[in-house]
Formats: sequence, C-alpha cells, structure tokens
Amino acid sequence: MTSSEIRRHFLDFFQSKQHLIVSSAPLVAKNDPTLMFNNSGMAQFKDFFLGNGTPPAKRVADTQKCLRVSGKHNDLEDVGFDTYHHTMFEMLGNWSFGDYFKKEAIHWAWELLTEVYGLPKDRLYVSVFEGDQKDNVPFDQEAFDLWEPIVGKDRIIYGNKKDNFWEMGDTGPCGPCSEIHVDLRSPEEVAQKPGKELVNADHPQVVEIWNLVFMQFNRKADGSLEPLPARHVDTGMGFERLCMAIQGKKSNYDTDVFSGTIHVIEELSGKQYTAGTDMGDVAMRVIADHIRAVSFAIADGLVPSNSKAGYVIRRILRRAIRYGYSYLNLTEPFMTKLVPTLAIQFAEVFPELNAQRDFVATVIREEEIAFLRTLGTGLGRLDQIVSDTKATGSDAIAGETVFELNDTFGFPADLTALIAREKGLGIDEEGFQKALQEQKTRSRKDAASSAGDWIDLTDMDNRVEFVGYDQPADYAHVVKYRKIQNKQGTQVQVVLDKTPFYAESGGQIGDTGTLTFTAGGIVTGKLVVLDTKKENDLVIHLVENVANIDDLLTDADSVYAEIDTTRRAQIAANHSATHLLHAALRDVLGTHVAQKGSYVGPDALRFDFSHFSKVTDEQLAEVERIVNEKVREDIPLDEQRNVPIAQAKDMGATALFGEKYGDFVRVITFDPSYSVELCGGTHVYRTGHIGLFKFTAEGSVSTGVRRVEAKTALGAETLVNEQMAIVTELKDVLKAPKDVVKAVQDLLTERSALQKQIEALQNEKVQQIKNSLLDKVTPSNGHMVLVERVDVPSADALKQLAYDLKAKIDNLALVLGADINGKPQLAVMLPDSLIQDRKLNAGQVVKELAKNIKGGGGGQPFFATAGGSDSSGLDAALVQGKELLL
Repeated sequence: MTSSEIRRHFLDFFQSKQHLIVSSAPLVAKNDPTLMFNNSGMAQFKDFFLGNGTPPAKRVADTQKCLRVSGKHNDLEDVGFDTYHHTMFEMLGNWSFGDYFKKEAIHWAWELLTEVYGLPKDRLYVSVFEGDQKDNVPFDQEAFDLWEPIVGKDRIIYGNKKDNFWEMGDTGPCGPCSEIHVDLRSPEEVAQKPGKELVNADHPQVVEIWNLVFMQFNRKADGSLEPLPARHVDTGMGFERLCMAIQGKKSNYDTDVFSGTIHVIEELSGKQYTAGTDMGDVAMRVIADHIRAVSFAIADGLVPSNSKAGYVIRRILRRAIRYGYSYLNLTEPFMTKLVPTLAIQFAEVFPELNAQRDFVATVIREEEIAFLRTLGTGLGRLDQIVSDTKATGSDAIAGETVFELNDTFGFPADLTALIAREKGLGIDEEGFQKALQEQKTRSRKDAASSAGDWIDLTDMDNRVEFVGYDQPADYAHVVKYRKIQNKQGTQVQVVLDKTPFYAESGGQIGDTGTLTFTAGGIVTGKLVVLDTKKENDLVIHLVENVANIDDLLTDADSVYAEIDTTRRAQIAANHSATHLLHAALRDVLGTHVAQKGSYVGPDALRFDFSHFSKVTDEQLAEVERIVNEKVREDIPLDEQRNVPIAQAKDMGATALFGEKYGDFVRVITFDPSYSVELCGGTHVYRTGHIGLFKFTAEGSVSTGVRRVEAKTALGAETLVNEQMAIVTELKDVLKAPKDVVKAVQDLLTERSALQKQIEALQNEKVQQIKNSLLDKVTPSNGHMVLVERVDVPSADALKQLAYDLKAKIDNLALVLGADINGKPQLAVMLPDSLIQDRKLNAGQVVKELAKNIKGGGGGQPFFATAGGSDSSGLDAALVQGKELLL
C-alpha cells in the first residue's frame, strides 16, 4: 500500500463515519500567541475545544502539516539519528466536538488499524492513564473497560501523566489519552522479549502510532484544571510511522514518503544510502526531512530571516546544508534541486507547494548560496576553535566565540553546538546569550506579556458577532475579561458579545475607539480602546487598567462600543489601495507576483510580494499610474459575504498562500476584470475615496521578496504638500523661481570645480612636506628610518605621503603621526627586511602604538594605519615607534 493510498484510506474511512474532511492549516500558527508553529493536529481546532467558536461540523477528520522545532515540542536534535523523529510531519486525526467520546474513538481506531490496514492484532499494545493525585484526576477506568474486551488485559499499559495526559502547552485544553503502539520487530526478537516491556522505552521498532486524546479539561494560568464546556475527542496518528508499520519497513525513511527524495540526494552526491548509522546516511535523512519543513514553510508564506519563525526556518535549512557539505561533499546549492520531486509527490494533498515550486526553489537556492559562501571558512575556523578549546582543557566553547561564529559566519548556536558535540565538546550557552544580548543592535518588540485567567461574566458561548462592516458603533455586553502584565504595565483585555472593532488580521491593524459602560441606565464610565487583536477566534479589546475596572466591567448591563471613524476611514483607503496595487503589480511585473505580507494602518501601507529583482523606477511609475487611474474611475465596492469557497475560486478570486479559508469566504471586488480577492478587512465604498496613491519606498525584504510602501488619501495629500513646500523653499534659497533642477546642477558643478582646486592645493602641500622629510631619513641596521609628526589635511593625504616617501627611498621604515581636525592618526610602513628578518608586522605595530592615542587600527604586514581620540599621546606613540624601528 503506497503512502498516498494509506492517507486516502484514512480520510475515506472517517468520511464513512460521517466526518467532514477539512484541509490542513498552514504551518505557521495564526492568531495564537501561545504557538509559533502548528505543532499538532488539534492546534487549528483549539478554539472549538474552548467554546470560543463553532466548528464546521461535529465530526471532522484531516491530515495536518505539523512542525516541532521550538518550545515544549522540539524534535530537531533527534532528526536523522533515529528512524522516526521529524521536524515537519503529517498528523492524521479525527475529531469530535461534543459529539462522540471514548467508545467510538477506541472502536473506530481498532477497526481502521486491523481491518482496513491489516496490522496484526498481536503486535498492537494500548495504554491508559493511571491517574494523577496532584491534579486530582483518577485512573481512566472507562478507557480500560473499553479496551479490555478488545485487546485483553495483558496488552494494556498504565501510563503516567508524562505519557498519557496530553497538554498542548502550559494552558489550554487537555485530558487523559490512550496510545496505540505497534511492535515491528522480527518474530525472533519478539520471542526474546515481549513488546509490552518496550512500550515508551524509545525502542526504534516499538513505537507509538496513534494517540487518542479525550479532551475533558482546560488548564488555567494558575495550573488548576476546570471541566471544558463539552467533552471532545482529539486523535493524532503519525502518518510517517503508520506508513512504516503498514509497508513493513524498519525506518520511516525507508518508506515511499522519503525514498523519492533520498534517491535524488543519492544522484546529487554520488553516494548510496544504506539506511545505516554512518554520518553519510544520517546526512541523507537530515536533508530528506529538512527539505520538507523548509519547503512547506515557504509555501505557507514564511521566508527565512533573522527573527522569529523565519529564523527557525533558516536554522533548519542551514543545518541541512552543513550536513550535505560535511558528509556528502555537496559544495554547490543542492536543496533547491529537491523541491520539484517534493512538489509533485504532495501535489494532491498539499497543492500549495506545487503551485509555488519555482518561487520556493529560488528562495532556497539564494539562501544556500549565501550560506555556502561562509560555510567552508566558518568550519575551518570552528576546527581551530575546537583544537584551541581542547588545548586549554575546557570542555565547552566560550559563549563569545559561539556568538562570533553566529555573527560572522551565520552559524546558529544550535549548529555550533551540534558540531561541537560531534567533536566531544559543549558550548557555553549562558555566555552566548549574554554576548547576544550585549551585541544586539536591532530593536525588539515588547517583552512577552503574562496573562491571568479569564473572568467570565456571562453564560454565553463566547462567539463574537462582528458588526463593523456595516456600522461604526453598537450596544453590546461584556462576556469576559482578564488582566495582563506587559511592558506598559497592567492592561485589561475585554471580550464583548458584539463589536464594531476590527481585530488585527491579514495585515490590517486593529481599530481604536471607546467603550462606554452603562448600569441601570446611568453611564458609569468610559474606557479608551488602545488596540484590538484576535486570539484564536476571540476579538479582544485592549484597554488601560483603571482603579475601578473590576466594578466597571462586572456591574455594566450594557456597553456602547464605538470605533474611531476617522482613523478607520484612512485604514480602509490604504487597504483598498493594496488590492488595486496587487493587481497593478501583476499587470506590470507578471503573474508570478503573489502577496507575501502587508501592513495596513492609518498612516501608510506596506506591501510585500514575490519578485526576484528590483522594481525599476519606470515600473513603479507605471504601477502608480494604473492604481491612480483605478482611483479616478471611482469603481464601486462589490462585497460578497458567505460565498462558497469553490464559487469564489471560479470567480477568479486571489487567495493568499499560508492562509486557511473556511467553506464560506468574503470576496472583495473592484471591477471583476481587475481585482477580485478573498479578504476579511475593511474597505472604501468606492475607489474614489482613496483620493491619491503615492509610492514612498521600494526595497528588498528577503530572498525573492520585495517591499513597496505608499500613502493614500490624507497621507498622500500631506506627503505631496510637504514635497511642494520643500521645492518652494529651494526656489527661494536658490533664487530660481523656474528651474530648480538646473540651479542645483550648477551648484554641484561649481562645487566639483572647487573640490578639484582644493585637492590640487592639498597635493602641493603634501609634496612640500615630502621634500622636507627626505632630509630627515636616517640609516639603521641596513634599512632607512623616518619617524615624524606631520601637518596634513586628511587621512588620505597621510597615506599618500607614506607611499610617496616609499617610492623615493628604498628599504624605508617609517612612522608618521598627524593631528587631523582634532583626531590623532598614525601610519606605519615597513620594508621586507624588517618583515622577514625581525618578523615585524605593520598591523601589529600600529595597534600597539595606537594605545597611546586611545585608539586602534590595522592593515597589511607592510602598511597599516590607526586612529584615536587622544591627540596628546601622539608624541609618545612616535617615541615608541622609533624604538621599535631602530
């Protein structure tokens, strides 16, 4: 049975059990501050378990792309060294949202594994939760009673909290689980030791393949458990492990999930994969695994970068490149060549990769080129560091050195740690973090906030009705609130049952405005809404913490929620402009252009898109012309809500890669022949409301992604007025009422002529100084010595003087010092005789002399310069220099 057939049988089986088959969520988690990546099948359904949203059906099944490389769930270090861990993997799952529970989940799991897939019953073991006294959760007797008549008491294992109580994070839905393990050993191995003794013992052939989680509780911020509003089923089966079991393989990497990719790696490297433990085989497994994680992450809208999720992807990619370089002699870009095979393999189940395979391959290739430039040098440097570290008797590479490898050669700390471990060393992680903190120059966003538990004020089901498309204000009720601690201090998050406030999403920032509270018909207070965000499916209004906040929220019988309409109008103008811009970019640059990110605020818009070269001034001008033409056409907005996704696609609607759309979507159209997009944001009613569109910047964001910035409406008007004011002021200053450009050109021409005159005068002065110094040169031990303080106008003049003197005098050793505009400068020139016979180095000499002027410098062995901050030390530097040369 092929992997495609195995996946199809799973989905067909649960479809026959009245489950709705849904698509995978993107790898990058959306609107969930507790997750960077979707690391399990349940992540996209988390809000349904909490009662914050309505699932598309009571029963659901899917295959979910998961990534486990950060946080609590991190399998990165095991990948390649064992047979069954992965960074990205597929998790097959079936879900019940308040419908069936343990009985159906257990019976269906057994039916699928033994009757559909044909796994031998005597090779399967199950586990049940033994209970936990601390959490006051009892032994799962219900699961035991269901399993006993199926597998027998002897094939049931009692699992502790670590193995049989599933929690996605520190807070959130959780509950006891029942795992199913399979013993894949040979009959001879089974006869020697029962498989039951090897369950959860990290045996490579006795592995968990399915986890049936019975969601009963919610873990609160204080660690306590509370029952969920309804009981749910959340199952997750590792697709790769299932394929290993059904196809009778000893390793996930021996299945057809990976064999096609490994075959390409064999062809590229000229080495044969033997499924062994030597580093060549490990490297092939690492590469075959990592290319999936990187490719699908990029296809889902992520690009490698130096921060957050993008940095994780860059780390994974560089780890794979290093294994290929070190153990397979792959010194040219090779990861990019694996993308077509991967795209075709997954085209049916995950078509987003095949749709973007050229873009994904190009991004990976550029990343490879950049890293390979420094990899060889960096590895050589690391070999020396390892040798030096061992020579000192230390067992760990210094933190500052780890940082240097990261900063100079692009080696992430975990890559250095991996290589060091291969050499029998560790790294000083604490020292690295300290160096990283001290050297960090880029700004960081606010420190992560800590949130208290929600205080529920109503029995409502937490579903929030958004009315902001149609009205700027409405009456509502407080559903819940909680206090959070962040960089601004204590703030409060408020959830209403109805709101006109748009929560930050899809690049559009959240609304601001006011909440006015009423109790008994009397206004009791007003709070300013600082921001509106989405957490899972909750719309959260962020307000300041005031003294009577608890009474204000608890006692209110109604809330008048009102947005800042002026701010919203400007945001809407910028958002609609991004739609016109997207269409214009595709017209001018080509249909390969796809949105890769955006910012839509009241001040400006920013639009990131796939493109591999700078957008020329002429192309920008044409895009701007088209957008403004559409603005002047005053095209009316055609907004359609709750459109079936298939119908929207038939309309030609543009969807964003990396976004998960439901069965019904909102379609925004400005002329069906020009711009049709799936979008949840707010827009102008006619394009004429945009007023004016003006570009302000164009540049590169990352490999294969460009960024343009622009202003519209009031922002564009203000920009134009500011630029006109500058031109008017220039006319006045230059006394050029008609042709400012010609006046500036005339000034530049005059400036250039004067600069040449100055340079000629300075050169004449340098020549005079040179001639005066020739008489001061003295012989010493076979070479000529000149140590003098000189008066020159610039550092370049000092350098020119040194070279002119060298051209005049053979075997010259000199030290020149100068005070240039209050800044001391030194220059050292050495002849070959001193370099070879006395092992002197001009760079080392100038560094030593520079200590006198509180500075530093360097250069080549024969010539070097230095600058400093203390001119009073010049004479001492010259005295020391003379002693060194004589």
